[in-house]
Amino acid sequence: MITVRNTPVVLDGGCLLAPQEAREKGIDMEKAAGATLAAQILAAHATDCRDGVLHITFDAMLSHDITFVGIIQTARASGLKSFPLPYALTNCHNSLCAVGGTINEDDHLFGYSAARRYGGIYVPPHMAVIHQYAREMMAGCGRMILGSDSHTRYGALGTMGFGEGGPELVKQLLGRTYDIAMPEAVLVWLENAPRPGVGPQDVALALIAAVFKSGVVKNRVLEFAGPGLAGLSVDYRCGIDVMTTETTCLSSIWETDPKVQAYLAAHGRADAYRPLRHDAPAAFSALVRIDLSRVEPMIALPFHPSNAFPVAEVAAHPADYLGHVEEEAARQFGSLAKGFDLRGKIRSGGVWADQGVIAGCAGGTYENLTVASRILAAHPGPQGGAFSLNVYPASQPQALALVRNGSYARFMEAGAIVKTAFCGPCFGAGDTPAHGALSLRHSTRNFPNREGSKPGNGQLAGVALMDARSIAATAANGGRLTPATELDWDGLSCDLGYAFDPLPYASRCYDGVGRPQPDAPLIMGPNITDWPAMPALPEHLLLRVDSVIHDPVTTTDELIPSGETSSLRSNPLKLSEFALSRKDPGYVGRAKSVREIERRREADHADADALGYATAACSALRSAAPEAWDRVFARGTMEDLGFGSAIFAVKPGDGSAREQAASCQKVLGGWANLAVEYATKRYRSNLVNWGMLPFLVDPALGERLELGAFVLVPGIRSAIAGGQEGVCAWVMQDGAAEKAELRLGALTDEERRIILAGCLINFYNS
Repeated sequence: MITVRNTPVVLDGGCLLAPQEAREKGIDMEKAAGATLAAQILAAHATDCRDGVLHITFDAMLSHDITFVGIIQTARASGLKSFPLPYALTNCHNSLCAVGGTINEDDHLFGYSAARRYGGIYVPPHMAVIHQYAREMMAGCGRMILGSDSHTRYGALGTMGFGEGGPELVKQLLGRTYDIAMPEAVLVWLENAPRPGVGPQDVALALIAAVFKSGVVKNRVLEFAGPGLAGLSVDYRCGIDVMTTETTCLSSIWETDPKVQAYLAAHGRADAYRPLRHDAPAAFSALVRIDLSRVEPMIALPFHPSNAFPVAEVAAHPADYLGHVEEEAARQFGSLAKGFDLRGKIRSGGVWADQGVIAGCAGGTYENLTVASRILAAHPGPQGGAFSLNVYPASQPQALALVRNGSYARFMEAGAIVKTAFCGPCFGAGDTPAHGALSLRHSTRNFPNREGSKPGNGQLAGVALMDARSIAATAANGGRLTPATELDWDGLSCDLGYAFDPLPYASRCYDGVGRPQPDAPLIMGPNITDWPAMPALPEHLLLRVDSVIHDPVTTTDELIPSGETSSLRSNPLKLSEFALSRKDPGYVGRAKSVREIERRREADHADADALGYATAACSALRSAAPEAWDRVFARGTMEDLGFGSAIFAVKPGDGSAREQAASCQKVLGGWANLAVEYATKRYRSNLVNWGMLPFLVDPALGERLELGAFVLVPGIRSAIAGGQEGVCAWVMQDGAAEKAELRLGALTDEERRIILAGCLINFYNS
């Protein structure tokens, strides 16, 4: 089905060659490395390449209503006058306006007023999910789009999409660049065609399962080509492409063809097409080969998209698979997982789910919903069943087309509930399942608690990802887990031709690109607040480790929960109260206690309490390393020694691009993360942009590190300013002081200046 080779490969005239074969044919390998589609597009968008770093400017940007307020507020504090590029503000996350009084609609009104003032695009609530709007109105071949959402992926339309935290968008708004070394590219070679009943989510989950754990594509660009591409519709390709985020790749790009040309023309953008092909030999760092004809309907069991298996296999051996999930729940949640009984879903020879949801940028597309409605019409389920099915079209133009082709009527006749364009089911702000329920979703993620349950309150549910086709087949069987390939597809063929009608957008969206109105007022609700002041990096730093997480991977949803907390995204202080709240409820209190000591130090460098705190924390250092003690404490004041908190996690940052996963720690007084590795570039970038040190530690030290340990980093400011990639630190716990090396990795000159300033806002105002 899928084979992965983490060795170089050359694509030449449709043939896959080993490097030696390529050299024997006279292929220049260095030139071939620059002939990938990714390399060509990146080079075309680089203003320059200093010290091996590309300095990129994007063609367009977009954000949603969880992120755009903070981005614009940060840019305003740094001198924003107008949007220098097309910037779309969509309202697809906090759309319900059902939590927190007026604050969600206040954010929407802020977005509209900002689009008018600075010259942007405003997409009202329920009009489109962020990525569908980009597909329909912004993508084009050879372009690059930056979004403050991790699923910013438009590679199937020939556009390289990058999902990053808000500060990276701020840089673009202020005329700065996105700085990265040229990433490696991985060839994803598609062969043959999917069987009837196999959808894009099935291909995506199979791909994620094949590459996630090994890290073979981490921070690389996936480049799709091969004879199998021709048999896939553009909608199908987009459904695979948007899920590439879950592989931890940096971005994606596909070859384009007449199908993409027809799609762009149908959306009024015929001039946005150009063929993207591998006309010259192109060299890749690795190869992922997918035989589409062998892909089966897949299910990603809780609690990660990579935990994927064939639906038929899970249905045949449910006790084994669901038992493993229960064991993982017990490991992650301990006593909170008591009573989490997925094996209780096994009865009458099958696995019975409670809920189905088809939604968002991955599931709610025209073809997925049309085919799902046809399945339900052809296979009416039992009357009065307990299984619920909710569907969300990805945009109003697609909803209009689904009305016109009869899909809405078919869904309603089958008892499914049709809703509006909304991302909520993907991140826990809509259709939260019951405690103990099993929910099947064609959405992007099934991280722990992402669906909205709260283990701390005794709530725990399970979400499994499946394709819309198998969800519909399951619904037709009253909730009995069913792969769509079990259906008779001879009578299910239907016309999937899609006629895009832009009237919904023309009637309600605001497009002020290139026409800023500097005198238009910004409308600020009472929950919209400025960022608090943040100090510059001190010469020496004393960190207390206020959370220790030994899970193999820590998601951004665990660092700052999604769901109803998203309503507070425009208020940094209030939102920070929820940091790690579902993973480590005591973290906020611990971090705030250190922050209070730091505030006392800032107010009075001779404060006795601050000095006593520091000397007590470092008492073991006096005898273990007197030279280090003297370096920090010889002056007898706290002028050069700052206090802060830190967290340790083995591999933090998988998942969302939300900057708040880092900024909430900084607001609480955080100065660093300690990690064996970082799950994604975007999370590490978020740390840096909020002035936090992205330390890497030896795995053995990580295993020994205890909650409440102190880490003294003498001379950290001088080390950062001097370009060092590692620093000497002292770890103090159990009455002893241990010398340790903390690595910073390859920081760019600008990243170093941001950390020295204390955060991006300070950097721009310095």
